[in-house]
Amino acid sequence: MQRISTNMSNNDMQFSLHIREGQLNRLSNQLASGSRIQELRDDPVAAAHSTRYLSKINHLSRFSRNSESLISDLQIAEGYMQSALNILHRAREIAVEGAHGIYSQEQQSYMGFEVNQLLNELVELANGKNGDNRTLFAGDKTRSQAFVSLKGHIPGVSDSVITQVNYTGTNRENLVEISQGSYIEANIPGNKIFWAEHQQIFSNIEASRYQVMEDQTFYLDGKAIDLKAGDNIHAIIDKINSSGAAVEASLDPVRNSLMLKTTVPHQIWIENGPAGRAMTDLGVVNDQSAPPANIHPQAVNAGGSAFDMLITLRDSLFRGDTLTTGGLALKGLDLGISSLISGLAKLGAGQSRLRVVSDRLSYEIPEVIGKNSLESDVDVTRSITDLRQLELNHRTALQTAGRILQPTLLDFLR
Repeated sequence: MQRISTNMSNNDMQFSLHIREGQLNRLSNQLASGSRIQELRDDPVAAAHSTRYLSKINHLSRFSRNSESLISDLQIAEGYMQSALNILHRAREIAVEGAHGIYSQEQQSYMGFEVNQLLNELVELANGKNGDNRTLFAGDKTRSQAFVSLKGHIPGVSDSVITQVNYTGTNRENLVEISQGSYIEANIPGNKIFWAEHQQIFSNIEASRYQVMEDQTFYLDGKAIDLKAGDNIHAIIDKINSSGAAVEASLDPVRNSLMLKTTVPHQIWIENGPAGRAMTDLGVVNDQSAPPANIHPQAVNAGGSAFDMLITLRDSLFRGDTLTTGGLALKGLDLGISSLISGLAKLGAGQSRLRVVSDRLSYEIPEVIGKNSLESDVDVTRSITDLRQLELNHRTALQTAGRILQPTLLDFLR
């Protein structure tokens, strides 16, 4: 036998109304947000899947933005490098003309003035920047100039001209993530792009009896080379040659000193590690300067940049030295052109890869978004139908309660 109290009908009606209002609120929130998962308890499995999909979408969107931004930067860098290549081609034409020996000293001087202007423009191009004012060819020192030019006076020119161009960037390439754990170089350091000849360093210190006293590390073109106590010069040479750096080491047969030569035209970047002195003791670097200006003063440092080739050509034209114009200068320009073409090829390969990545992401992102939609998005048609049904039921319940629960004077006096 069930006992029915006076307030039982009112309490039951209130309870049912509260439940229905909660359902109405939940459906309204789902329609407003577009997601059927408002709380984890709504569908724990779908919520877990959706969380993974959303994380994947965020990663892919970041990779897509990286790829698009990098494509733009590489296109700008390609424009600068193509202009630099045109300058070297024009300088080569001048070198060929100047080497004929049919021009007077005055006419060769006119050629020298043009080469000087080409040199000034090449320095400007090498310090080029992208759209957000970051230097393109300075390694990871993107907020400073890549090259600094020194000026002086030379015979035949009244004004000061560029006599030396020094690289002030780094040899480190900026890496940009374009896929999970996959990176691509965002730039090529200027001491590779604008280098012409193979650099060679000949130490002046006899090394046949040299021996490493304690464990240490030195860095060659960014490659860490570990030395152990007791290593002799032959062990050091072997470790350099097997390090993966584009540098070949050998022992000078005359002086028995260490020799370093690049296998690909670029500026050698070498420095001792913390508490290391091997390269200083071997007469390769000094401890007072930072790379690349730290080559030991007693070492012979050979090999120059594209700027050096233009300076050599300009000075030989002002001197009327057709032998240097058609020999050393012309050969150096050919090497500089070859180096720039190699850099352009590498840059083009990077752009091709980025376009492939961009195309892949353009269809992968919508696919993942679609999967997430299946897990979390609300079925609008069904939800609107359910909402209308709940509204009708709620309105009917309120009308029924209003007829059944008629208030009396005693309700107001209680």
